[in-house]
Amino acid sequence: MMILQTVPYTPSPEEITSKVDSAKVAAAGFAQALATNPSEALRQLGIDMLHFGLKVLVAILIYIVGAWLIRVVKKSMVKSFEKRNTDKTVASFVTSFTTVALTLVLIILTISTLGVNTTSLAALLAGGGVAIGMALSGTLQNFSGGLLLLAFKPFKVGDFIEAQGYAGTVEAMSIVSTRLSLPDNRTVFIPHGILANGNINNYSRKPVRRLEWCVSLAYGTDCDACKAKLEEIADAEPRILNSNTPGADNRFATVKQLSDSSVDFILRGWVAKDDYWPVYFAVNEAIYKQLPEAGFSFPFPQLDVHVKA
Repeated sequence: MMILQTVPYTPSPEEITSKVDSAKVAAAGFAQALATNPSEALRQLGIDMLHFGLKVLVAILIYIVGAWLIRVVKKSMVKSFEKRNTDKTVASFVTSFTTVALTLVLIILTISTLGVNTTSLAALLAGGGVAIGMALSGTLQNFSGGLLLLAFKPFKVGDFIEAQGYAGTVEAMSIVSTRLSLPDNRTVFIPHGILANGNINNYSRKPVRRLEWCVSLAYGTDCDACKAKLEEIADAEPRILNSNTPGADNRFATVKQLSDSSVDFILRGWVAKDDYWPVYFAVNEAIYKQLPEAGFSFPFPQLDVHVKA
């Protein structure tokens, strides 16, 4: 594999001396003209300043018009993506990338209008290529991670995901980060570099999800009667799916484990992904109300102490 290495551009001593001598010659020429013919020298200075001022005005005008055109292009792209029902993740990434690229072109065009030699600017950027590459290594990693996420699509805009210790809904995807909206109305930006290299838990990928309730009851509880009661509570909740739903098995209840102070029963059922939390809380409340009414008791931690005289 061939490795390309950027060699920093360093002006030679001859080039530096030539530029310094040119500045000295120009300053000496203006001083001589000012001494011999002050009015002509000042008139020429005024003309040069006027030309420079016109360049500045033109550059400002170009920047304002260019910024307006970029906004127009961005809005047109958004409308076009919405009209074609393009995936929101792809649309967000492409729009962000296009906006950044057009902004860089506008900046270079504005600088060149001022009379700055873009060739020298390019040489300067090439000379600082190593330093710029090291400074932007994280940004380039985030950009590459964004391309991977865009290619493999582990999530899309609108999905509820959990990544890097945050769980929230994907709002937008720029060229370097993904924006999440958390349930408590906070906004988190996760860089694509760590997002692409970490675990992503997508809760919206499948249409149905399995719910699980663990109920601890006292020893001596009638096992069959308790399971029948839990299944009855599940059957009374219309949002719990039956076995005829694709991707969902039938609900069931059984003994999960024998703990130190309780017998732990488990109840499982399948629900649509949007009904996950409402059903979870509703069945929790039903279990707490109906099990004691049916004669089942919730235990307290117990500790037997034997005292020997």
